[in-house]
Amino acid sequence: MNKKALLILLFAMTLLLAACGQKADNTAATGSKPDQAATETGTNGEQTLKVATLIPPMTDILDIVKPLLQKDGINLEVVVLSDNVQPNDALANKEVDANFFQHVPYMTQYNESKGSNLVAIQPIYDAIYGAYSKKYKSIEELPEGAVIAIANDPSNIGRSLQMLAAAGMITLKDGVGMNATQADITDNPKKFAFKEVDLLMLARMYDEADLVAMTPAYAKPLNLTPVKDALVTEKADSTFAITLVAREDNKDSAPIQKLKEHMAGPEVKKFLEDNYSDIAVPAFK
Repeated sequence: MNKKALLILLFAMTLLLAACGQKADNTAATGSKPDQAATETGTNGEQTLKVATLIPPMTDILDIVKPLLQKDGINLEVVVLSDNVQPNDALANKEVDANFFQHVPYMTQYNESKGSNLVAIQPIYDAIYGAYSKKYKSIEELPEGAVIAIANDPSNIGRSLQMLAAAGMITLKDGVGMNATQADITDNPKKFAFKEVDLLMLARMYDEADLVAMTPAYAKPLNLTPVKDALVTEKADSTFAITLVAREDNKDSAPIQKLKEHMAGPEVKKFLEDNYSDIAVPAFK
């Protein structure tokens, strides 16, 4: 290779390296960091707030507050996920800014198992918990060995067992409270068999099990309500209110506080009273 050709080659390589370096710098300057919050600010100053959720009436409530937040310069992006683990994972990983699908005991259990720092922001509604049967009209009709389906996460296992114990169907060890498991059943006179399934499988179990314990969010699509269809119900308890949840690092941010304000506002209260009074009671004044 002659000297002139060598100089041309070296010059071309220099330009190529410079271009690659510039591209890397631009990527570093504009790329998303793994721990970057989901909240984004548009060119017009409008902020986008991402909230993960699952099913109605949770999705309905977020749809109600969306135009209210728009007036505050906040674009609400509702992220509908397919199971009851993804919303907390997405929030913990900062893929969303908040979620709305769970009660505080479930959130606490997640924090303990994952070492995360999710925090309750605002209870929105008490979902009346009940047990339903497609085959029987009363708990007295349940035969010996009847199969009772309950959610398989610890907080809802304890909740289900406590409800059934309060109805006199089983007896639990003293003091176990909401930490009760099947191992804490001390008396089961009709030898009920408990089948623990994923929360989102409970509605399907209505066709298979003799009794299913579930929240109204999963009962309503089956045209069931706790007031007229449940064989046994739990008293309204704000401990299990469906709650807006964020993280420790963003709980006091202006968008989260505006979301809290509107979700506990008169529009949502009226919506629940007009459309879901048979299954959900507002958990705010």
